[in-house]
Amino acid sequence: MIDDIPIDDKTTLLALARKSIENSFKKLEPPEKPDASAIIDEHFGAFVTLHKHGELQGCIGFIEAIEPLWETVRSLALKSAFEDPRFNPLTEPELAECDIEISVLTPLEPCPDPEKIEVGKHGLYIRKGFYSGLLLPQVPVEWGWNREEFLQHTCNKAGLPKDSWKDDDSQLFWFSAIVFSEKKLMQE
Repeated sequence: MIDDIPIDDKTTLLALARKSIENSFKKLEPPEKPDASAIIDEHFGAFVTLHKHGELQGCIGFIEAIEPLWETVRSLALKSAFEDPRFNPLTEPELAECDIEISVLTPLEPCPDPEKIEVGKHGLYIRKGFYSGLLLPQVPVEWGWNREEFLQHTCNKAGLPKDSWKDDDSQLFWFSAIVFSEKKLMQE
């Protein structure tokens, strides 16, 4: 895994996500592969998140690498805009009000010790039986959660009781992510 993505590639991937949604509204073909470094051809898990006026509007992702990053971003942008069951599909006027955020994930690894989880650095994925849930590293920061609350909310996301992470038959994984958004890049 890489430590970071060059700013030009971040800008390119964010533009690709926005253009994918715009093209969908206009009934145009999805955008082609953009010119960028070889990183966009590598395979990573990723999430695309839409925020409208700072509020979550859609977030869909793949935990594991399925296709090249640029293709993943292109398809996840559409899924986040139109297929997140928690929200109504995005309308064309709403797109102008949205900030697009991309999270590029490191591979999942078993969490060796929940006490070592660092809020803001690690994302969590829990699996127990048929239940599973994931929270990205930026989520506990946005909500002001401590480590214990982060673990509890990850369990809740999976539909499990809040302390299920302590159960012997629960599998807890952690990962990190390179997170960038249109709003943050404009501030840099």
